[in-house]
Amino acid sequence: MEFDVQYLLFLQQLRNACGGCFDELFNAISKIAVDVMPLLPFMVFWCVDKKWGYRFITTIWLGEVVNGLIKLTVCAYRPWIKSDLIEPAGDSKVAATGYSFPSGHTMCATATYGTTAVWQYRKRRWLSITCIVMIFLTMFSRNILGVHMPQDVIVGFIETSLLVFAIGWGMSRMEGKEKMPEYLSIAGIALVVIALVYILLKPYPMDYVDGALLVDPQKMMKDTFSGCGGILGLIIASYLERHTIHFEIPKGSEFLAPMTAIGLGIVLSWDSYVAKATVIQMLGANWGNFVSSFIKLIFVVAVYPVFLMKVCSAQRAQETQ
Repeated sequence: MEFDVQYLLFLQQLRNACGGCFDELFNAISKIAVDVMPLLPFMVFWCVDKKWGYRFITTIWLGEVVNGLIKLTVCAYRPWIKSDLIEPAGDSKVAATGYSFPSGHTMCATATYGTTAVWQYRKRRWLSITCIVMIFLTMFSRNILGVHMPQDVIVGFIETSLLVFAIGWGMSRMEGKEKMPEYLSIAGIALVVIALVYILLKPYPMDYVDGALLVDPQKMMKDTFSGCGGILGLIIASYLERHTIHFEIPKGSEFLAPMTAIGLGIVLSWDSYVAKATVIQMLGANWGNFVSSFIKLIFVVAVYPVFLMKVCSAQRAQETQ
């Protein structure tokens, strides 16, 4: 028996020995990484630091594309398909999306917690250490829940760590170079087109068990379509922000915090309800998620900042009267 399967079976025995009492805790750690932490970049962009907001957003959405391309290239099946001895916790067989390698949850955790750790390393060392601990807890949660092999989380961590530092280096090199964002935008559009053509045309394993397709590759593309839509939306929205909106965070306004909370509520509502009932319902999972992410990034980077500045400036005008 291979080591990775032995490792998951060992963790499964520990989980069963505890009667599954920690399953919800590890489920919560996993869900925070993909349901809560992706909102952090928007909050940073709107009310803390625009430059770091861009860095957060670029890292997590580019990470989604890179992770998805690797997944759809390797096409590694989930652990319970690799070995029928592995029984994942709870509804993981239904909730886990995409192929197994590398881990998308680890990518999200490393992109958000990792960027925070770099950002706050000199100012709040304790926060950086906490974020690093959360990355490894998320990685471990994916293993003990039985939804990822150890190599899935390790590669997910390495690939996204490289992205965190590469994007940081790239943004530092962009300072003072007016044309560089435009060149990178063109490269980003090319990446989206190439990625979509690649995943749509490449061959996939079509394994059958008892006459039923083991894994439908069309259903495995959703996250990558979402990432491509997000990157395209970011490119267009950032162009509008740089050239027409010129967003400046209205720091000091008493409306900034509640307006940020409202904006996050709108994004959550879009992801959880509105997009599913509209564009995803009309266009299907793949192109629906592409359009959904595209609209979300346009809203976050180009639309809502206009409301923020107008509301906060109106409030300041009233105070000076």
